[in-house]
Amino acid sequence: MTTRSRVNHTSQRTRIHRNQQKTRDKHNGLNLLAEPDPATIKILASSLLSWYKDNHRDLPWRRNRKAYSIWISEVMLQQTTVAAVIPYYEKFMACFPSVKDLAQAQLDEVYEQWAGLGYYSRARNLHKSAQILAKKGFPKMAADLQELPGFGPYTSRAVSSIAFDEPVGVLDGNVIRVLCRVLGWSVAWWKTAERACLQKAADQLAQQGPSHLLNQGLMELGATVCTPASPNCLLCPWSARCEARKQDQITGLPLKKPRKSLEVWVWTPQILMKNSKVALVKNDYAPFLKGQMIFPGSVQKQSKRPKTYDLKHGITHHDIYIQVQKPLQFRDSHKKTRDKFKDKGYQWVQLQGLKKINPSNVLQKILQHFLA
Repeated sequence: MTTRSRVNHTSQRTRIHRNQQKTRDKHNGLNLLAEPDPATIKILASSLLSWYKDNHRDLPWRRNRKAYSIWISEVMLQQTTVAAVIPYYEKFMACFPSVKDLAQAQLDEVYEQWAGLGYYSRARNLHKSAQILAKKGFPKMAADLQELPGFGPYTSRAVSSIAFDEPVGVLDGNVIRVLCRVLGWSVAWWKTAERACLQKAADQLAQQGPSHLLNQGLMELGATVCTPASPNCLLCPWSARCEARKQDQITGLPLKKPRKSLEVWVWTPQILMKNSKVALVKNDYAPFLKGQMIFPGSVQKQSKRPKTYDLKHGITHHDIYIQVQKPLQFRDSHKKTRDKFKDKGYQWVQLQGLKKINPSNVLQKILQHFLA
């Protein structure tokens, strides 16, 4: 092989390698994560502010910029729609109008006001954080807020930016969708590196100020215009600059996150009655309803759905198949029953008061199944 042939052969291999790398990078979204142009960010911020001023919804938590009310609304809005949250928010704020009121309440009182919203760890963390905030006051920076129970990156940034105008961006499902579309980013947004790039873009936008309006505007745009299935591009202030629209990829972005498989659990609770009361124990045996008062019993993790069960219930990432034991009457004079269930730390609760102790409807379903 001549020198020229060797050089040409090497150059050809280099070009092939580069093309293969570009293909891999495009597949991984790496070449789609170039930092947005500052001039573009400035234009996007300006048009978003104008749009939000004229088109934002009148929501109860937007009528003031108190950190407490913003915090409560943001926690409630996790996993719950705006329409569903409004009556719960108004009822909750009427009962606990300040962080001090929430801190001084009993946890069962908080559960009672939260009943119906689900995801009760949110209520527990609200109560824990309120007790800290009542003593120390609200931090104004997201980094400090994130030290509190239940304050993740999103909630911390939402509270600090909306209440105190800290120039940090928020990143929730609506924002991720809007940014992926306008920037044309076909990326695995649920992964750490890609999410960090999206967070940086959100931060750049918020830094154009005022962040409390820009962040709310971005979330509002995703909630009302740039929706998942039927975006109304004609009403979007960013339509002229939207890369997804230019490429006819709006419904293809953002990419769909792979579904996480649900854990299958078989729960065998025991209904133990004493007169008109039922026994509850603090849950230290099941991975769901953690720390809550539930029926005594046992759980087993399974690889698939059991063949027989009485009820099915879903909680977060758990599929729960319930096999309820026949209700037992607890009698102190009955030695076999007394010995089997003694020293369990039971709390005996009137049936009509069960929902105050544990507002999750799964306990009600179990009781109704056997006591109807």
